Amino acid sequence: MFSVNQKNHPPGNFEGLGVLPRVTKFSGVPAWNPWIENQIRPIAIGRNNWLFAGSLRAGQRAAAVMSLIQSAKLNGHDPYAYLKDVLARLPTHKNSQIGELLPHRWKPTTL
Repeated sequence: MFSVNQKNHPPGNFEGLGVLPRVTKFSGVPAWNPWIENQIRPIAIGRNNWLFAGSLRAGQRAAAVMSLIQSAKLNGHDPYAYLKDVLARLPTHKNSQIGELLPHRWKPTTL
């Protein structure tokens, strides 16, 4: 295992570590990617928190809500606006048309 002094070697600076610089220098992939780290941080932090959802049903509900939030993000929607609109429409929406409220089909209501 390599020991790197963080003060002298910022992330991505592998000078003096032997073979590793040659591998990272020619791989085309940066050794340190803050964008990816920021994308997976909520999953890594949440993983520990999700162990204590309270019960199996609470964990399943939390997973469903997180799935809706991520789906809304992937479909280019603001998750807050999406959930606010869907939760407002849900009580009066027909069961046969519930698919219209899914993130990939959702259209915001016009005032």
